[in-house]
Amino acid sequence: MQENSFYIETYGCTSNKADSYIISNALKNANYIETSLNTAQFIIINTCAVKEQTENKMKTRLKNLHRRYNEDPNKHIIIAGCLPHIAPNYIKVIKEIIPSFSAIIGLNNIIDLPELLQEIKNRKKNLIIRSNKQIDKAIYKIDHTPGKITGITPISEGCLGSCTYCCVKNARGKLNCYDPDIIVENAKCQLEQGIKQIYLTSQDCSIYQNNGVTLEKLVSNIVHLDYEFFLRIGMINPSFFITNTSQLISIFKQKKVYQFLHIPIQSGSNEILKRMKRKYLMSEIIDDIDTIRKEFKDLTISTDIICGFPGETEYDFNRTINFIKWLKPEILNISKFTARPGTKAKNMEQLDNRLIKERSKRLSKIYRNSLSDMNKKWEDWSGKVLVLHKGIESAQAFGRNFAYKNVFIDNYEGKYGEFIDAKIYKIDGFNLFGKVI
Repeated sequence: MQENSFYIETYGCTSNKADSYIISNALKNANYIETSLNTAQFIIINTCAVKEQTENKMKTRLKNLHRRYNEDPNKHIIIAGCLPHIAPNYIKVIKEIIPSFSAIIGLNNIIDLPELLQEIKNRKKNLIIRSNKQIDKAIYKIDHTPGKITGITPISEGCLGSCTYCCVKNARGKLNCYDPDIIVENAKCQLEQGIKQIYLTSQDCSIYQNNGVTLEKLVSNIVHLDYEFFLRIGMINPSFFITNTSQLISIFKQKKVYQFLHIPIQSGSNEILKRMKRKYLMSEIIDDIDTIRKEFKDLTISTDIICGFPGETEYDFNRTINFIKWLKPEILNISKFTARPGTKAKNMEQLDNRLIKERSKRLSKIYRNSLSDMNKKWEDWSGKVLVLHKGIESAQAFGRNFAYKNVFIDNYEGKYGEFIDAKIYKIDGFNLFGKVI
């Protein structure tokens, strides 16, 4: 074991990844050293609990860590992230799973870790540290390791929704939009270190507003920074989409912004959307998607669908199938419904798991079939590609173009983090294959 050392495991969304960056930076500034699981004095598990499958994975990991290090006085385990806070009784659940834990911390206490670790070194144990006072996480600048290409900038935390299936709001709390000037400074700090793509992250990017600064204005201020980079906007709530289409059009016209729209529809049935407390109608969504696609013919669309929500009939599910056949999203995230603790949907009458699995398989098959000719329009395309990392094959690199498309570059001999000119010569499902020109 190495004295004053730490190790972080991060699960879940980009907000969790941003939290881990902040934790790591705070500890390094306090003279702690990041190392491996085997040699670390402090093990930090940044948990996720958005789905039951993920929760079970977290619980298994914590049980294994307890069995492995329970008798080791030099190992101290800290649990961060959403899992302990998704329902009022979940800290008790974590205590039972891993009674040897040193601390459980709240999402607003990640910056307190240097002081917390000192308390643990002073032989304190089973600490519960949770503050309801929200912090501006954009304040905390990140020192990236040399060669890092992708940065994350948090713009807010929490949401305004009341979705009946979601337990994340229980953990993340009410909406807290960060100072726009600080967000821009945070992005600039990362770009100065050589970052070439930045992800703006929150539980819902679309509702960002701080002292009259909207998401559109915030994005404009970032892309006007004098660096060459791509900016990816995080999840956009469909309710915002139908009332602020013009704002999104303005955002996607910015040359440095990826033409990538993540809009989680969740169901094609108005009846199920009502049960989910999703405040939009499918007719409105379809009209506005049609509008934005006419404006941006190469726009990449990602959406999420929940199969088997309580009360979903075969008719409701067919509405979802028909919507996906019409939308033809480039990316489709399918979730089999599982009731989450602390949610209203947990108290609704549940569908049979076999039916949920069957519907998930049917929708997956429809999506896979749509991939066969989805990207044919990209054949012979040429343009700028940001090279991110090694590809699948030898001497191959992976990158993205302005529409956030997967681009594999053959016989690449340059550096990662470079913008190159490439020409596409082959399409294979979701992936584009090109050569440097």
